Amino acid sequence: MRYFLIIFLLFFSLLSSAQGLKLKGNQGGLFSLGVRSTVSVFDHDKFGINGFGYGGQFRLQLANRLNTEWFADYMRGNISGLANRTDYHVGWSVMYYFTDKTAPVVKPYIVAGHCFDKTVLVDNSDRSNRITKNSSAIQAGAGIHFNLSERMDITFLAQYMFHLGQDVHAHIENDMVMLHKKKGTGIEGHLLLNIGINYKIADLWHNKKKK
Repeated sequence: MRYFLIIFLLFFSLLSSAQGLKLKGNQGGLFSLGVRSTVSVFDHDKFGINGFGYGGQFRLQLANRLNTEWFADYMRGNISGLANRTDYHVGWSVMYYFTDKTAPVVKPYIVAGHCFDKTVLVDNSDRSNRITKNSSAIQAGAGIHFNLSERMDITFLAQYMFHLGQDVHAHIENDMVMLHKKKGTGIEGHLLLNIGINYKIADLWHNKKKK
């Protein structure tokens, strides 16, 4: 979390004095960069927040109401005090806005997408006891931009990530920590809560304004 805060402060100090956004056409082609911090809920039977991380993303907007986001996240968590869990996510999402205004103070949206993920589970009492799985996942949820200016926003996002294929688990058996892979059931995954800051760099498509 502290790394995200450092990046956030540097990002904000460099860009807060930037000029307003001058669109060359509609919002299609807007390109932005951002950083974010993530809270993850892993243990759904206990509904406990058990993972924290950080990451970054860039966005390329396709139309006034349609945007895309390409992201990478790194997260660490603990499973019932038995094992440390590390997750790496690389993926993309499609965002649909409920308004076509460029930068209203509040801009809500829904989101859905796909990612590739790698998970490493390590026994807390014996670091040589570990398992790794590589798979993919789909995610869906809703978010909201709070626009500080035409170029800069703070975004809150909540989305559930469904694992496709196997997931990893830890339990006690005969006084030993057992790590194992379990096939996904269609509901296994984790709830991701993101807060991030983003800055619009440029309008890439150079569309002419309609008369």
